[in-house]
This record gives sequence, structure tokens and C-alpha cells, in this order.
Amino acid sequence: MLQGLLIGLGLILLVGGFVVMAVDYRPYGIPTGSMTPTLKVGDTVVARQIDGKSVGRGDVVIFRDQAWGGELMVKRVVAVGGDTVATTGEDQRLTVNGKPVDEPYLAAQGPQGSAFSVEVPTGRLFLLGDNRQGSLDSRLHLEIDGGTIPASEVEARVEATVLPFGRTGLFARTTAFDGIGGPKAGEPGPLEPAFYATVVGAAVIVVTSAAGGAASLTRRLGRRRAAA
Repeated sequence: MLQGLLIGLGLILLVGGFVVMAVDYRPYGIPTGSMTPTLKVGDTVVARQIDGKSVGRGDVVIFRDQAWGGELMVKRVVAVGGDTVATTGEDQRLTVNGKPVDEPYLAAQGPQGSAFSVEVPTGRLFLLGDNRQGSLDSRLHLEIDGGTIPASEVEARVEATVLPFGRTGLFARTTAFDGIGGPKAGEPGPLEPAFYATVVGAAVIVVTSAAGGAASLTRRLGRRRAAA
């Protein structure tokens, strides 16, 4: 009876965790170095499907916009509807609503290309790559709605890298934009607890089954010795 209960618990954890990951998350491959060093060419990430309305500044998102060629792309949201985003000064540091943003995730500090200033329309997003010297992002599409995309074009928010194994890990939520007020980078979803539930569930099933088999074998051997 105990063995059956433990196996049942393991199945609940295994199936429940797997269902959460299968329903809420999708894998994506990274084809370019525009998000280096956060994401590198050849990385496989998992991203949680979300409504574009819940996107905040600092989120790394997967999106598809026809004005940008219709291909799936991954960039970091740096401004949302109602923001004024710009680069100012000799170092062309990013500012949002006049406040400079310290971006520790950038590939390199320093000049980030031509200066710009954009007022982001309501319901739209301004996105940049972490590799500012090698990213085809909102700065290259300024003539189309100020380089912004509709928030509704966002498909998912990246939450972890799964391949290669040497880079496997959860994304840490950035606090770079927290001092501005308004929509912040989103908190992690249920990926981590769902993953651990799946692993623990599988382990419980394997260990319980092995223990039950060992116990049965021990009893059989004991009966044979008694009979002899």
C-alpha cells in the first residue's frame, strides 16, 4: 500500500510538472548574436507564453512583426507605451523618461550607435539587442512608428537557457529599469517549480519501484532458505 501511494504521488508530480511546462513554455533557438552576452548563437531557450500587455521594461521577449520582416526575433524591451526613450551625451547612454539607465547586461559599455529620441505610442514597445553594436532592432526602423512594434506581437518572455548544457540556467530578473516607475521586468513564472516537480516525481517513482522490487526479492529468497 505504501509503495502504491508513493508511486501515485510521484506520478502526480511528474505529470503535473510536465503539463505546466508543456502548456506554458516553448523552446526557441537563437540564430544570431544580437543578444550577446545574454544569449549566444546556437543557444536554445525556453520562453513562457504571455499576453503582450503584461510585458515590462527589461523583459527579453520573442516576437514577430511584419514591418521587421516577419521573422521570429528576440530582443530586450527598453520602453513601453507612453515612454520617451533616447540616447544622450557623448557616450549615448540610454535614457527612459529622462532618467539614465545602468545596463549591466550589455556586451560592451560606450557609444551605442546614432543618437535618437522616440516617444513610444500607447500599446507599443521599443526593443534593443544587448549587443548594441551588432543588433538589428528598433533603431533601424525609426521611420516606422518610431521603431516600435505592437505589444500584441509578443509571443513569449524568455525565462531560461537549456542548451548547451554549459549555459543551462534560469534568467535573473533585471532591476535596471526599476527606478523609472511603471511596468517592470516580469517575475519568473512556474518553470523552476515545475521542473523540480518533474524531477522529484520521476525520482520517487524510480526509487520506490526499485525498493519494492528489492523487498520482493528479499522475501522470496527468505522463503527459499526457510523451505530448504
